[in-house]
Amino acid sequence: MYIRKSAERGSADHGWLKAKHSFSFAHYYDPEFMGFGALRVINEDRVQGGGGFDTHPHKNMEIVTYILDGALEHKDSMGNGSVIKTGDVQRMSAGTGVKHSEFNHSQTDEVHLFQVWFLPREKNIEPSYEQKNFSKEAKKNQFRLVLSPDGRDGSLTVYQDINMFAAVFENTNETYKLPLQSKNKTWVQLASGSAYVNGQPVFAGDGVALEDEEELIVTQAQNAELVVFNMYGKAL
Repeated sequence: MYIRKSAERGSADHGWLKAKHSFSFAHYYDPEFMGFGALRVINEDRVQGGGGFDTHPHKNMEIVTYILDGALEHKDSMGNGSVIKTGDVQRMSAGTGVKHSEFNHSQTDEVHLFQVWFLPREKNIEPSYEQKNFSKEAKKNQFRLVLSPDGRDGSLTVYQDINMFAAVFENTNETYKLPLQSKNKTWVQLASGSAYVNGQPVFAGDGVALEDEEELIVTQAQNAELVVFNMYGKAL
């Protein structure tokens, strides 16, 4: 078990964008943090009103956007155009190649999000796109499956052996357990609040790496929102 403390992450400040990088990304490079299993990127981005990413390409990557607060406007070369709002999860499989742009839908309010990249199970698949909202109530005091290889239980589909869960634990003394796939690598990212993860205290911005654990155990949660990536496949 390893805790990647919030303050230890890489950072970037472009004025319109303030970002924290758990793994090496763009101008931030740390050979000790190049990814974890199939998880290659997890960036915590805060995009100021009117700011955004101009059209740029991706290839052979599973890209997941999780909106924590605000709204992000998306357009891509597949013909998709949408606004991704608080609680929305978007999955874009870049496959053989796709171009897209992302802008803050508001001219005044900040949008706060996680942008996550996974290495795919296979290369050069046909690009595709999905988007779905998972309400706070659906995640309250439980692990809600939001992404899976087979799209079960109303989750989005990802082309990798990953189960992604989201949870919002309000002030509670309860213990919450999540069984994990065998021979797994699991990353837990805390978006807000605090909690104990498998007995260790974590706070907003912290990430937790677990390997070959049978279950994830969350206790003493205080207004904690977190995402869990339970990975059990091979990264290309």
